[in-house]
Amino acid sequence: MVKPAVAVVSDDLPLGLKLLAAGTSASFADFTTFPLDTVKVRLQIQGETTTLTALGNGEMMSVAAQNQYRGVFGTITTIARNEGPLSLFNGLSAGLQRQMCFASVRLGLYDTVRDFYTNMFYGKTTDVGLNIPLRIAAGGTTGCLAVILAQPTDVVKVRFQAQLRTAAGGSRYSSTMEAYKTIATQEGPRGLWKGACANCGRNAIVNISEIVCYDIIKETILKNGLMSDSVPCHFTSAVTAGFCTTFFASPVDVVKTRFMNSRPGTYSGAFNCAVKMFSQEGFSAFYKGFMPSFCRLVTWNIVMWLTYEQVKKFMVEKNKAYHANYA
Repeated sequence: MVKPAVAVVSDDLPLGLKLLAAGTSASFADFTTFPLDTVKVRLQIQGETTTLTALGNGEMMSVAAQNQYRGVFGTITTIARNEGPLSLFNGLSAGLQRQMCFASVRLGLYDTVRDFYTNMFYGKTTDVGLNIPLRIAAGGTTGCLAVILAQPTDVVKVRFQAQLRTAAGGSRYSSTMEAYKTIATQEGPRGLWKGACANCGRNAIVNISEIVCYDIIKETILKNGLMSDSVPCHFTSAVTAGFCTTFFASPVDVVKTRFMNSRPGTYSGAFNCAVKMFSQEGFSAFYKGFMPSFCRLVTWNIVMWLTYEQVKKFMVEKNKAYHANYA
């Protein structure tokens, strides 16, 4: 029995507004879940020795971070007690810069790239099953494009989240702009794109697990009449997408974090970083920070997708009203 064809649905939203909706929705989600992301980064780099500059004398001292953090709430408590609650938001400005550059491309361009691939191979209509490989290709494409554009913001965000503060207030970087300048000066322009290959792999997996998963689940729910295109449908799709993203992306995410945060010469490349992690800490090292990552990604997906769907709906209505009034 041949399944009925499903039309490629357009939300009738101009690309510019779609990019804006994606960037602002992702930024709001990043803000609400940023402490969990900081916890994830600290747990992922645990086991390494973090080097920082003490304020005042300018000397470098090593701080052993091994076994310093235990669990999500224990890590939050430790960071807040030792460094102050605001340290949970270290790198927030870089994180928001990253989302405006990153999410606007990987999410805002996804529908356009998906429809382009679909129409190129199957025309205006296609079966959902036949469409899945092209959705995966679209997710990988926009994920890699986003990395090329936003990699410097990701490097700075990770460095800020990973840095420890001394009692005297010393830290590796004092501001995001100072971090961009210092990295470019000390490590060259390549330093700002450090870990780009690993991040491309990671974000291709994230996009496929997150956006493509959400897209397929939502469309399947709507096609089978299980729910209407409303908040319960968006919530269900977001939770499932968050779980899939955490499971598949965690190993690459840990390697990306370790490599981006490392000082020059620590690793010869992302693959070398992964090999050293496995030999020194075992396979479980690739799932360090899994629980905060899970909590963060599921929460992030819920906030982001619900916000994104509502923002798009609002923009579509306003856009239609504008053209109706001025047509």
